[in-house]
Amino acid sequence: MNVFPAIDLQAGHSVRLYQGQFDQQTLINANPVAQAKQIEAANLTNLHLVDLDGAKDGLPVNQAVIQKIRKQTRLFIEVGGGIRNLQQIERYLDLGIDRVIIGSAALNNPELVAQAVRKFGAAKIVVGLDGKNGQVATDGWLKQSKTSISAALAAMLAVGVQTFIVTDIQRDGTMSGPNVGLLAQLQQQYPAAVIVASGGIRDLADLKQLAKNKVQSGIIGKALYEGTVTLAELAEVE
Repeated sequence: MNVFPAIDLQAGHSVRLYQGQFDQQTLINANPVAQAKQIEAANLTNLHLVDLDGAKDGLPVNQAVIQKIRKQTRLFIEVGGGIRNLQQIERYLDLGIDRVIIGSAALNNPELVAQAVRKFGAAKIVVGLDGKNGQVATDGWLKQSKTSISAALAAMLAVGVQTFIVTDIQRDGTMSGPNVGLLAQLQQQYPAAVIVASGGIRDLADLKQLAKNKVQSGIIGKALYEGTVTLAELAEVE
């Protein structure tokens, strides 16, 4: 199982939102760099970073913190939030970020995704599909589209994308368990896709259930801070 502990950045701090609502924020760590070092010290190898301000504003906002984390750890780092053009993608890759997550732009500007895959390669580009009731949400989850997650995934597969982070907004930050039904359905429907589960994962049992359904990657956020799973336990699973 590929495990990605998550750090969500707002105003330079590590925070958690409840169901993506910016007015329901909890401070996790005022020093995200130290938090990332703790993840590395626990022998984990991956890190999922989200620029929440960037997702809302449509441009990178917390890049300075992200750059510090990159310089001070050897983690495999993926970054999302506010990435809307090739220049922003290239900037993150030039900083040493391992792969970049395209979220809202994948729906609003699919040609950008196609260009990014052609220019940087599929290994460097991830598409984030965040949804509610099976439909994609955009712009920091503030806007709801009429496009289904399944249709969006199929369209992105067609232009060469291989990896997809699928987030059920209604599960995110709720500690209610992942939407295994949706994730398993997508993985079965699109076996060539690498589905990364995001939203609601509580513990090792949830990770095992995902793996049983052929979903081999998961992002862990609130569970770490609630103590229902530890970094040490995740290191054993990875």
